[in-house]
Amino acid sequence: MATIADPAVTAAAAPRRPRSGLLHFIGRLFREKPLGAVCAVIFVLFLLCGIFADVLAPYGYNQISPLNRLKPPSMKWPFGTDNLGRDMLSRCIYGAQLSVIIGFCAAGIATVISIVLGIVSGYLGGKFDLIVQRFVDAWMSFPDLIILIVVVSVVGPGMVQIICTLGLLLGIAGSRIIRGAVVSVRENMYVHAAQSTGASTFRVLWRHILPNVMAPVIVLFTTRVGTVILAESGLSFLGLGVPPPAPTWGGLLSGSGRTYMLQGPWLALAPGLCLTVVVYATNMFGDALRDLLDPRMRDSR
Repeated sequence: MATIADPAVTAAAAPRRPRSGLLHFIGRLFREKPLGAVCAVIFVLFLLCGIFADVLAPYGYNQISPLNRLKPPSMKWPFGTDNLGRDMLSRCIYGAQLSVIIGFCAAGIATVISIVLGIVSGYLGGKFDLIVQRFVDAWMSFPDLIILIVVVSVVGPGMVQIICTLGLLLGIAGSRIIRGAVVSVRENMYVHAAQSTGASTFRVLWRHILPNVMAPVIVLFTTRVGTVILAESGLSFLGLGVPPPAPTWGGLLSGSGRTYMLQGPWLALAPGLCLTVVVYATNMFGDALRDLLDPRMRDSR
């Protein structure tokens, strides 16, 4: 005789579906990767400072006050003032705005170039892969800083020039990482099954290859943000970055920070600390995302 199952017992016996969504992922980030979560908060804070710099900065980035020259850090001037009486906190906040724009745009361009070159080269293989990889080898044989200096010296300093140059430079070099991940993924059974059913090359790349290499793509993007910020700061330190009076962190270090280092050490400490913290936070956040998003590492836990 058939029995009617109790709905309450059936619901209790049924396996719970795993929670999904952004809140669940954030909870996993704070629970499993506390250092990555703290760095994510720092990264978001710098991002917000860059977006809302016009609202958060107490003074204009070029607002001069000759009576308040080289004031040490205090309640009124948290980061002190420079040789012209400009508030260093405001200049660092506006520097974050430039760093966020340059970092995200150049890292985005570099990641797209790396994805296109890496996926196509790794999936097709053969002579095409050989030619592309020899070109990448030749490209990577040149020092990055030398290429940056030559290109910026020819086309002139500016935000657009720096973004395009850094995006192209890092994108070609980063394609090697994506290509290595694609070579390992393309040998899986689900890729061969999709090929045997007659799926087009674009569909295989879009539906089966790209989703399974997203972990290195995300890590590549986050680390590229820090690399771009460092590279732009180095160019600004050499006088080839965004031209003044734009307050980039590298420009602050190279200008008054180096000239008045003995009279006002805070002029170099403030932008240097901002640069160090945001690059470290970006790299640690990227590592945490890799550990959480990589299916192989998730299955091994």
